[in-house]
This record gives sequence, structure tokens and C-alpha cells, in this order.
Amino acid sequence: MNTILEYYRSGGPVMHAILTVGVLGLAVFLERVYVIFSNSRGSERAFIDRVVQMARAGKTDEAVRACGEHRTALTYIGELILRSPSRSEGDLQNAADAASVAAMPALTRRLHYLPMLANVATLIGLLGTIFGLREAFSSVALVSAAERSGRLASGIAVALNATGFGLMVAIPLSLAHGWLTGRTELLIERADEFSVRLINALSARDAA
Repeated sequence: MNTILEYYRSGGPVMHAILTVGVLGLAVFLERVYVIFSNSRGSERAFIDRVVQMARAGKTDEAVRACGEHRTALTYIGELILRSPSRSEGDLQNAADAASVAAMPALTRRLHYLPMLANVATLIGLLGTIFGLREAFSSVALVSAAERSGRLASGIAVALNATGFGLMVAIPLSLAHGWLTGRTELLIERADEFSVRLINALSARDAA
């Protein structure tokens, strides 16, 4: 613990700014994890198959109740399609599009903050590097020969620690963004699949 605190202190004032960016990134990550996983079902494939079979069999009310059991983006889209008063493919597609416009932005909201904060952490680290090197070389010219090595080492420590800490914050934020984006895209793909299969089931039954 002492080593970590010493590393943090020797990085200079920019370490506080990088830490603030890291805390903000962590808050965004945790909030997105909560939203994305609250919109996930443990058996989405089985749920989609069950609701589509109900719609194909004409059990619309049962399908609506199944969608109402869990409030997610997927079930919201399914419920709006099932409640559509018209069974024409065009009207069902319009209902699906309206539901997607209402539900999907909640999954992707604030995700773009993670790469932005990663870039900010890196840039602040580089700014600390500039300050550290400037301090190192300017102090060498102002102090006696006996003190030069200590001042030079202190300035280089500021430079290296600031850069390192910036990267230690930026790399996890970039990885978190990639992982959350993958999870979000999977949910959107499942919702699109559900919409298409449900529309086909309802329009096919109406045509029959």
C-alpha cells in the first residue's frame, strides 16, 4: 500500500485528474452493466421461440402476458407488435420500428463516454509527462551539481508515473467499452430477430 501511495504522490497533481477520470469511467461502466444485464434474459432464445409459437397458434393474449412478465427492451418490442390492431405486414413492421426507436437508445446511451474518457486519461498522462520533463530539465539548470541528480530523478518520476497511470486508466476503459458494445449488439440482434419472426408469424396466420 505504501508503494502505491508513493507512486501516486510522485506523479504530481495530474494524478488527481486522471483518478477523477477513472472514477467517472467506473461509474459509467457500472451503470451500463446494470442497464444491459437488466435487459437480458437467461433464456432469450427459448423465450423468443415460445412467444412466436403462441403467436402462430393464435394465442395472442398469452403471448402478451408472457412479454409482460419481464420488462426488457425485447419484451417491450414484442408486446407492441402483438398489440398492433392491424395484422398487415406493413403495419406490424411500423409497430416494430416505433418500439425499437423507443427501446433501443436506452441500451446504447452513455457508451460513447468510455472511449472518450480513455482518451482523456491518456492525454492527461501525456500532459503530466510534459510537466515532469520540463520540471526535470529546468531544475537541473537552477540547482547545484550535488542536487541535480535528485531533481532530475524527481522530474522523470512525475513524467513516467503520470503516463503510466493514464494508461492504467485508459486501457480498462477501452476494454470495458468493447465488451459492453458487444453485449449491446447481441441484444439488438436478438430484438431484430424477435421482431422479424413475430411479424412473420402474425402476418402468416392472418393470411391463412
